[in-house]
Amino acid sequence: MHTLRKPYLIFLGDVTLKSDAKTGFGLRDWCPTDVIGQWALPQATVSLGLPVIAPADAARRGAGSIVVGVAPPGGRLPEAWIPTLADALHAGLDVVSGMHTRLERYPQLVEAARERQARLINVRHADRDWPVGTGLRRSGRRVLTVGTDCALGKKYTALAITRALTARGMKATFRATGQTGILIAGQGVAIDAVVADFIAGVAETLSPANDADHWDVVEGQGALFHPAYAGVTLGLLHGSQPDAIVLCHDPSRQTIEDHPHIALPALDEAIRRYLEAGRLTNPDIRCVGVAINSSSLSLPEWARYRDQLQAELQLPVCDPMRGGVESIVQAMGA
Repeated sequence: MHTLRKPYLIFLGDVTLKSDAKTGFGLRDWCPTDVIGQWALPQATVSLGLPVIAPADAARRGAGSIVVGVAPPGGRLPEAWIPTLADALHAGLDVVSGMHTRLERYPQLVEAARERQARLINVRHADRDWPVGTGLRRSGRRVLTVGTDCALGKKYTALAITRALTARGMKATFRATGQTGILIAGQGVAIDAVVADFIAGVAETLSPANDADHWDVVEGQGALFHPAYAGVTLGLLHGSQPDAIVLCHDPSRQTIEDHPHIALPALDEAIRRYLEAGRLTNPDIRCVGVAINSSSLSLPEWARYRDQLQAELQLPVCDPMRGGVESIVQAMGA
């Protein structure tokens, strides 16, 4: 993992979907002292609610890097963003990206970085060899956040669980598997950039043998029900060998986002299918709760929905951003 120069200026490109700006929102919410402000193209309609600061001004105020805060489907860096990122390099900022597209692909960025001795940092790419998965059990305890879809709270839930465990004096480590998590934690592996044969092996490496009372809290990716990303989810599930899973869901969605022809499963069915798949490498896997992104619900609506789900599923149901995850942590046996 590269050492990143902070604080960050978050670049939102021309984003129009909040879910595509999850990297920016994650940095704002989980490491606010590392963020100086935001910058975007005129076409952008999503805001983080941070001060709007041009790259040159951010550099004068002490910023070290401009971070691409958007993760659109496919992880490709649009050509229209390149001039703005080049301006940031000319101002002396490093450019940090979690996209699949490497920054070095763009000659304008390479030249600007060379002129100012700035860096192009691709946090999604790890230039090393990985092992294949073994399926062998290892010491320590693991909880994995899983979902009915992408971009609905798996990272936030994992971070909240880690914070709750450490607040109890427990041994716990957040294991980042996506670019935003890596920027927050300072280490990890972007699992969706790993060659398919090695996903399970990377998950094993990321959550190695540990003390018997130590919890690895593994950030989930994708969903078993997603037509594009189910393979990443399955490899992460098999490799992390979780003792516990937490299902994450957004009740405002009826179909997979951007795939309206694919309906989301019922929550009890989703849990059943995750447990069935997880038993390949951990026969003792269990679901310890459901984490809901209730931002589309009023407080009374959320309370009714939570109580209904708890009665139906006989599991703790919570929103990490509305009341925390204490009931789930208790169900983990921590």
